[in-house]
Amino acid sequence: MKSHVTLQGCGCDSNKSLPEWLAYLETLHPQEIELGLDRVREVFQRQSLPPLARNTIVVAGTNGKGSTIAMLESILLSAGYSVGSYTSPHLNYYNERVRIGGIDMDDSSLCRAFSRVEYARAGTSLSYFEFGTLAAFDIFSRHKLDIVLLEVGLGGRLDAVNIVDADISVITNIDIDHEEWLGSDREIIGAEKAGVMRAQHITVFGDSDVPQSVRDKAKEQNVQLRILGEDFDFQRDASAWQWTSNTGLVIDSLPKPALAGECQFSNAAMVIDVLQQLALFPVDSFDIAEGLEKTQCRGRYEAAEDGSGCIFDVAHNPASAEALAKTLAASPVDGVTRMVFGAMADKDIEAIVLALTGLVDHWFLAAPAIPRAAEPAMLEMVCISTGIAKNRLRQFDSVAIATEQAIRDSAGNDRVVVCGSFYTVAEAMRQRL
Repeated sequence: MKSHVTLQGCGCDSNKSLPEWLAYLETLHPQEIELGLDRVREVFQRQSLPPLARNTIVVAGTNGKGSTIAMLESILLSAGYSVGSYTSPHLNYYNERVRIGGIDMDDSSLCRAFSRVEYARAGTSLSYFEFGTLAAFDIFSRHKLDIVLLEVGLGGRLDAVNIVDADISVITNIDIDHEEWLGSDREIIGAEKAGVMRAQHITVFGDSDVPQSVRDKAKEQNVQLRILGEDFDFQRDASAWQWTSNTGLVIDSLPKPALAGECQFSNAAMVIDVLQQLALFPVDSFDIAEGLEKTQCRGRYEAAEDGSGCIFDVAHNPASAEALAKTLAASPVDGVTRMVFGAMADKDIEAIVLALTGLVDHWFLAAPAIPRAAEPAMLEMVCISTGIAKNRLRQFDSVAIATEQAIRDSAGNDRVVVCGSFYTVAEAMRQRL
């Protein structure tokens, strides 16, 4: 059963149900994505909202944004602070996108917030994401929150979230994704994501490979840029790990993050550095350890609870596929690995497949039920072009059917991995969880 938080002092009401509102939002703008801040800022100014919280953290980057916000939320809640979180996309329910105190927002509160945004927009065209972002801001502003955590939807500079000035900005990493919007060069993409920086504020960068465009932007705006491997770092052994800072601070004997995957250690190190910058909201090593152990984030190397051995991972671009491959390699099985794979047609499917192919014995190809999805025949063609033998490939009419067949074909020492898209994982999860 879903847990929800209910918004108090709602004011304007709505007769639409949440599914009706979401269907309506899809009709408001001719394009699914249109980067730019003019329209959304205009409506935001009409809303005349009080501050969203005492402190705002904006998280941008190619991969790891959801995991980063989940860790920050868990640790801050362990420390006793009031926290709001806005993330996207969702896996199973839209309510997952807006959370207060670690609890998903309830339908009625979302509907009332949508109603207030509808009134404020006064005919201004908003995309689905822009409308939802303004609704989240409306909700947060009606609670007296210590901190809000905001995930950038796409890019940074022109993303709707960027109408809010961050007290601390985070860039998890920079890699190639959404090329049609952000470009195919890390320097260009870095400049776009660096748009979340604010002059004379702190930005924490969670990767040692920093595009020069990010460094240049930080220097231009007098941003204190803190970088993994330069300003903070981590060391680990089999049972625990250690975080260190150029300030001389050391945090020892940290537990392994609850989120599985090798990449979660660098994510956690970045999160700890962010927390050290929150002068108004101190956390101690106990809060950090407890928060890391309690963190939950759906679809990040998540094991099914039904004993099927199925693993769900939302890896959907080459960099995240490489991270998944490292995790699979670090956790070998005696049997075979069956991959249920469905991806969007506009992704670099070949690079995703190449990152995983050495760790996968059999591919179960399917298209999630969304127009952007690549058809199984296209996936097979790409797989064959990378050198995968045709007898290792099978096409299915749906993700659910592919997942069930992969599980039926598996023995005790085998594993099934579902990946390629949030939509693919969501469909498989609905079948298994």
